[in-house]
Amino acid sequence: RDWSVTGVQTCALPICYVCVLPTQQGEICVSERQEKKGVDRRQFLMSGVATGAALGLGGAIAEAAPAKTAVAKPNIVLYMSDQFRWDFLGANGLNGSTRTPNLDSLAAKGKNFNFAITNQPVCAPARSVMLTGRYATETGVWHNGLPLSESLPTLATELHKAGYSTNLIGKWHLAPGTEAAGGGTGFVKPEFRGGFMDLWEGSNALEHTTHPYEGTIYDGDGKEITFKDEYRVDFITDRAERFLRQKHEKPFFLFISQLEPHQQNDWESRIIGPKGSVERFQNSHVPPDLRNLPGNWQQELPDYYGACEAIDSSVGRVRKILDEEKLADNTIFVFLSDHGCHFMTRNQEYKRSVHNASSRIPLLIHGPGFETAQQISQMVGIIDVAPTLLEAAGVAPPATMKGTSLMPLLRDEKARAAWPNEHLIQISESMTGRAIRTRDWTYCVAEITGTTNQQAAAVYQEYQMYDQRNDPYEQTNLAGRKEFRKQADELRERLKKLLVAAGEPVPEIRPAKLYP
Repeated sequence: RDWSVTGVQTCALPICYVCVLPTQQGEICVSERQEKKGVDRRQFLMSGVATGAALGLGGAIAEAAPAKTAVAKPNIVLYMSDQFRWDFLGANGLNGSTRTPNLDSLAAKGKNFNFAITNQPVCAPARSVMLTGRYATETGVWHNGLPLSESLPTLATELHKAGYSTNLIGKWHLAPGTEAAGGGTGFVKPEFRGGFMDLWEGSNALEHTTHPYEGTIYDGDGKEITFKDEYRVDFITDRAERFLRQKHEKPFFLFISQLEPHQQNDWESRIIGPKGSVERFQNSHVPPDLRNLPGNWQQELPDYYGACEAIDSSVGRVRKILDEEKLADNTIFVFLSDHGCHFMTRNQEYKRSVHNASSRIPLLIHGPGFETAQQISQMVGIIDVAPTLLEAAGVAPPATMKGTSLMPLLRDEKARAAWPNEHLIQISESMTGRAIRTRDWTYCVAEITGTTNQQAAAVYQEYQMYDQRNDPYEQTNLAGRKEFRKQADELRERLKKLLVAAGEPVPEIRPAKLYP
C-alpha cells in the first residue's frame, strides 16, 4: 500500500515498517486490519512510526521510503486524417490492397480501438465533438461553416491550462465559414482557434485554400505559407517536422490535421492521390458494401488508395522524427479520422450517413499508458477522445465533457464487461437524422420532409434499420418490416434516452409506414 504519511509501500517489503511485523508480498498487513476495525489510519500510522523509532528502525524507514521524482508530462501528437475508412487500415484485416505498414506497426505496438465510430459523420461537426467531448448540437457546430462555441472547454484549452503548448498544423474547419461572420476559408482569428495558443499554421477550410500540389496556409499572424509541386500531405508533414525538430521547453500538444483522402471540392469533388496512384492501384479490392450499389467508387478508388498510402507514409515519417529527437518514449501518438467514405453509394456525396462506411473510423493510440499491443473490441466514440487524452496526461476532464475516458478499457476486465456498447449518431446536411448504433443494430430516424436547415426535429420517422450480425455490409434495410417491429420499438426507446442525455428534447418517432 502507498501510505500518505510514510511513503512506504509496506506490502511490497519483507517487513512492514509501520507494523514492525513480517509480511508476505500482497498480504494484508496489521495496519490494514486495524483500519478495517475502524482505527483511524493517520493515528495508527503515526503511532507505528513512533514504535519503529523506539526500536531503532528509523533509519530503515528512511531508507525504505522512495524518493519522490517528478514525472514528465507526456507530449501528445493527434494525427487526424480526413475521410479515412476504418477498413482501409491493414491492421483491421479487411482489405488486402491497402498499403499501411506504418499504421499497422502502430497498431501492433499500441491500442487498436477497432470498433470506433464518429458521432457526427461530417467534417466540422465531428471535429467539434472530438475536441470538446460534447455532441455537435451542443458545440455550436451542428453543420459545416459554423464556429465552435467559445464558452466550451476543449482538449486544447485544458492542456494549455496544465502547462502544455498547444499547436495546430493543417485543417481547422471550426471558425465561421464566411468573412461577414468574422471568418472565411483561410486565416483563423485567435478567438476562433479553440484553445490552440502557440504554433498555428493552417486554414479554416484547407480544401479551399490549397490543391493537391499547391496552395496556401496561414500562420498565427495571418502571413501566408505557400507550397508548390509537392503533394499536400507531404507539405503538412514538412511543417510538422519543422516543429518537432525544435527545442521544447514544456510538454506539447500537436494537432496534425490532414485533408487526404478527402475529395478536392472545387475539382468536381474528385479524390486526388499522389501522381501514379491510378496506375498503381488499378483493380484493387472493392469493399463489399460498395460492390452492389451505384456510386463513383469505380472511378475514385485508385486515387483513394494512393491518398491513404500517402497518409501512412506521413505517419511513419512523423514517428521516425519522434524517435530521432528522443521524444517517442514520452509522446502519446493518436491516429484517427473524422469519418469514413461511402463513395456516393448512400447519398449524393461521400459521408453524412449512418452506414459503417461513413460512421466507423480508425482509432490507434500508442505511448505512455498505451504501450502494449491490445485490440479493444468495445464500441467507442469520437466523443470519448478528449477525456481519454486528458486522463492519460494527468489532467482532470472538465465536468462539461459528456464523453467517457477509455482508459478503464485498457486494464479493467469488469469495465470491459460492463461497457454499454451503444452510441448516438447525429446527421445533418444530407438530412436531419438521429441514430443509435449498437454492436448488433443500426436504427435511424429522419425528419421525413427532407428539411436540413434545423439542427433537430420535433417529429421523426423510422428510416433505416440494419441487422449488423447478419448484414454487416448493410444491403437490406429492415425499417418497416413487421417481423422486426419489437426490435424497432426497443431501439426507438433507447434512442430517445440517448437524445435526452445529449441535451435534446424527447421527439415523436413515428413508425415506418412502408417497407422501402
